[in-house]
Amino acid sequence: MKKSVAIIGCGPAALMLACMLDENKFDIIIYEKNVAPARKFLVAGDGGFNLTHSEELENFISRYTPASFIEKSLRAFTNNDLREWLKKIGIETFVGSSKRVFPVKGIKPIDVLNAILTELKRKNVSVKTLHEWKGWNKTGELLFDVKGAESKVVADITVFSLGGASWSKTGSNGAWTKFFEEKKVKIIPFQGSNCAYEIKWDKAFLSQWEGKSLKNISLSCGNSEKKGELVITKFGIEGGAVYALSPQIRKQLEENKSARVFVDLKLTLSVAEIKNKLSQKSKSNLTQLIKEELKLDGLQIALLKSVLIKEEFTNIERLSEKIKHLPLTILSAAPMDEAISTVGGISLEEIDETFQLKRLPGNYVIGEMLDWDAPTGGYLLQACFSMGHQVAQTLNVLK
Repeated sequence: MKKSVAIIGCGPAALMLACMLDENKFDIIIYEKNVAPARKFLVAGDGGFNLTHSEELENFISRYTPASFIEKSLRAFTNNDLREWLKKIGIETFVGSSKRVFPVKGIKPIDVLNAILTELKRKNVSVKTLHEWKGWNKTGELLFDVKGAESKVVADITVFSLGGASWSKTGSNGAWTKFFEEKKVKIIPFQGSNCAYEIKWDKAFLSQWEGKSLKNISLSCGNSEKKGELVITKFGIEGGAVYALSPQIRKQLEENKSARVFVDLKLTLSVAEIKNKLSQKSKSNLTQLIKEELKLDGLQIALLKSVLIKEEFTNIERLSEKIKHLPLTILSAAPMDEAISTVGGISLEEIDETFQLKRLPGNYVIGEMLDWDAPTGGYLLQACFSMGHQVAQTLNVLK
């Protein structure tokens, strides 16, 4: 006799889980509170549908905080495995110049979702929408609100994939935490990650450079450094290099109520080389000298002038140091609902190596509702897919 599996939530982790479960052993039902599945998955694809990243696996694993909890999942279902699986269901991918992986031209996020839903239909997986989970009753039955009416579900195995707490318009609001707290499951407060950070810009600087990007730079915070792009915004800064340092920036904000990041505006030269180039010329126009000798663009020079006092900018030695290590003070993070992802949720202490809740045997937790972090660039999605795959493999071999 088949066992029943209830999957609560219908994001990437849940979809992969359902696709990988053995339909000959399980009756599988996905319960989704929205009118349609995977809303955040679709919204995330609006800005360029980055499915995973192509970098070598050891480096790939190191992008996660903490890396230890996700390593087994990533090794069992790698970025290359994901691409092969997508190809099998009709989604061809390619590696972009950034080494990120995208569907080939013409394939939209809805096409990827539909290919996955077609696979679920082939496996006789049922997807029930407008079913909002409301915890458990006294006898352990799952409770759902279905268009205002209460519904009860009994399942042999339950897998939760309820998401984090950003982009509430997609239904991802973290309201589910109270039901786990009632079961004494430890919840870490949610915080935004991969988000913008507040900097008080000079008004004249902002009026000219808002929306422009610093390219070919690196950003550092604490002992971590990331190369990438930094975008100047009215609120402060955002972009790939910023997102990748979210754990370090968050830590400093928590400890000091502010954070310091440093921009390297000239990656190819050392401080000594910069000083040498600026010192050997007799031109009195320092700005022109910086343009000609260092090839810094208008935004980079304007940022230097905005951050440095006149005495620092006109002192060759100090200027050379600041070009390589320009300090910016971050005052706060953007509102959590504006973040690309969140950290917090169910503490990793609460699950075993199979993602089963220690306090609630037969109940598993996957996806962003767990307390982990990763940068943008395909790492978030890959982790969700890999977690779903691992739990499916665990359940498939249960007696």
